[in-house]
Amino acid sequence: MPQKSETTSTQFGIFTVGDVTPDPATGRTPTERERIKAMVAIALKAEEVGLDVFATGEHHNPPFVPSSPTTMLGYIAARTERLILSTSTTLITTNDPVKIAEDFAMLQHLADGRMDLMMGRGNTGPVYPWFGKDIREGINLAIENYALLHRLWREDVVTWEGKFRTPLQGFTSTPRPLDGVPPFVWHGSIRSPEIAEQAAYYGDGFFHNNIFWPADHTKQMVELYRERYAHYGHGTPEQAIVGLGGQVFMRKNSQDAVREFRPYFDVAPVYGHGPSLEEFTEQTPLTVGSPQQVIEKTLSFREYAGDYQRQLFLMDHAGLPLKTVLEQLDLLGEEVVPVLRKEFAKDRPADVPDAPTHTSLLATAKEGVSA
Repeated sequence: MPQKSETTSTQFGIFTVGDVTPDPATGRTPTERERIKAMVAIALKAEEVGLDVFATGEHHNPPFVPSSPTTMLGYIAARTERLILSTSTTLITTNDPVKIAEDFAMLQHLADGRMDLMMGRGNTGPVYPWFGKDIREGINLAIENYALLHRLWREDVVTWEGKFRTPLQGFTSTPRPLDGVPPFVWHGSIRSPEIAEQAAYYGDGFFHNNIFWPADHTKQMVELYRERYAHYGHGTPEQAIVGLGGQVFMRKNSQDAVREFRPYFDVAPVYGHGPSLEEFTEQTPLTVGSPQQVIEKTLSFREYAGDYQRQLFLMDHAGLPLKTVLEQLDLLGEEVVPVLRKEFAKDRPADVPDAPTHTSLLATAKEGVSA
């Protein structure tokens, strides 16, 4: 079984959107139970092959099933030993920040610190009124709700008043963060400079889930975050904490990969019925081909994003059968990630921080106390 240390310069992992999509090869649609169980199997496989991170999305509408990320991640935590458990979206706009504070602190304790989370607004408009919110206030909700969440994890007693929820008077969220160290937070955004600004302001991580976007857009967003991170005094632009998305489908022979993946691409809920597979692979990080092609394209991300801390791949959507996804993870863990780890470490400046973990955050906190 591949082994890894908890602290690595760059973390590699997978994220899922949890879609329930008919398999175009068979016409069969998995049940919700089958899809949920498959997501768990994929997480367990991720640890088996030596990946660092498993992240789940949060959705409250068909054809998606992960409506309760902490429930799933808590279950996976009990069945894993090393894997960092995260979200690829926690809806900061429509969830109550008090509930987020308590749910993820509970997960932090259960997982012995092997967790973090990614704040996002989501891309499903109807979810706002379902939870009593106005989509026109999306950015403002993200800013106000996170400001409260940030305080709830750092102050034992909080008195607060804002625009979008009832005031708090002498409130303490429970449980308190493990070891007094709040979970690390990534702010995920595809297109909103305000979210890059928010991540920079707090000195948090910025995750650009660039599976839809060309390199020049990703470069612009990451550079904005890095510049503002330095502006707020957290370090140099190169020391900012950056994560990227990506998507791959591999076979030993690239022609086999293209032939097998094309029907799944064409119906994918996140980008099907749009540009051709060839157009999408040319313009975005999607790589369909051999493991070597995946390595080469992923290494090219540093040309426009700089040295970064987390790389997550989407590998299990569009109706791909579980067996195929597990085969993909074998290739990722055995042939791709070991090379990426070695190449990403080459010529990495000493002052570029490693990917954050609970252990590293706790050490930093202790250094601050003793200083």
